[in-house]
Amino acid sequence: MNMTPVTRATLPPLESYLEKIREIFSCRYLTNNGKNVQELEQALTGFLEVPHLTLCTNGTLALQLALRLLNLNGKPVVTTPFSYVATVSALLWEGCEPVFADIDPRTLCISPEAVEACLNARPDIAGVLPVHVYGNACDVTALEDICRRHGVALLYDAAHAFGCRIHDRGLLSWGDASAGSFHATKLFHTVEGGCVACRTDEAQERLSLLRAFGHIGDDFICLGINAKMSEVHAAMGLCMLPLLPELIRRRAELCAAYDALLDLPRSGLAKPAMSPDLEWNYAYYPVIFPDNKTMMRCLAALGRERIHPRRYFYPSLNTLPYVSPVSCPVSEDIVQRVACLPLWPDMGMDTVERVAAILTATL
Repeated sequence: MNMTPVTRATLPPLESYLEKIREIFSCRYLTNNGKNVQELEQALTGFLEVPHLTLCTNGTLALQLALRLLNLNGKPVVTTPFSYVATVSALLWEGCEPVFADIDPRTLCISPEAVEACLNARPDIAGVLPVHVYGNACDVTALEDICRRHGVALLYDAAHAFGCRIHDRGLLSWGDASAGSFHATKLFHTVEGGCVACRTDEAQERLSLLRAFGHIGDDFICLGINAKMSEVHAAMGLCMLPLLPELIRRRAELCAAYDALLDLPRSGLAKPAMSPDLEWNYAYYPVIFPDNKTMMRCLAALGRERIHPRRYFYPSLNTLPYVSPVSCPVSEDIVQRVACLPLWPDMGMDTVERVAAILTATL
């Protein structure tokens, strides 16, 4: 019996990628803002509907560059406890103090009310770092209003949000900046990679310096780091981007099949609530179980059939041993009963049927 993972990397036709690689071998230009990187930046700026976009090595470095861009390094920043550890890792590596605000129990994104409570209690907070969890949009209008009134920067972790739109805008266009991830498991990938979307020409210029050691030729302008994307990685992105409409369409079909077969919410299962204005990318299929015992029983039943969902996210980041402990009861509850089911574009409908049948029988 073959193993069924939670996801499987999508690859473009081999010959289309080899054509790009042959060009790289021909010119021998491998990195440092080459032709492929510039072409991909231009294409993604249009696809994601953002004013400016800067490619970088990975999503975690994208967050770190964005924190530097907004002068948040070394300062307290409000963030969510319900995310992958990279969100907090980027803050800690930049010397920031994570200040956790609990999540909305329906959307699983950061609660605007909790954010405002943090800002009222801590006048020294310099910024807010929410996460568009599973590609589900945060309450972007409420957060923008709160941050504007308090005079703090708003940076989104948009690792899951590629291709999403809300209120007739690309989701990465909201906030002072957004950081994206192009890891191999993502909807769109460059094997490893990331980006920062920003609003102004000045911010774009500063990001270009920050990712390339902070100098141009012999002119050293600011502290920087090596976060450049290579031509080889950008080539993968150029091959992947044309496939996106069909990949999203196929994911939507699979998610609709899960919805029908799992008979939500009669089965006792639930999914995060999404804004009716959201154009979603179907990047994940998260399921919220009624309690931890039920979830673990279902995961064990799937595991016996070599099907491996993922507890995504777990644990609640406010409980990590290297952060200051604080209570976030909603997040701490949700991480005990949420998991993502297998989903990738060329997954067979028979896999959806099999997963749904095991869950239905176990429930």
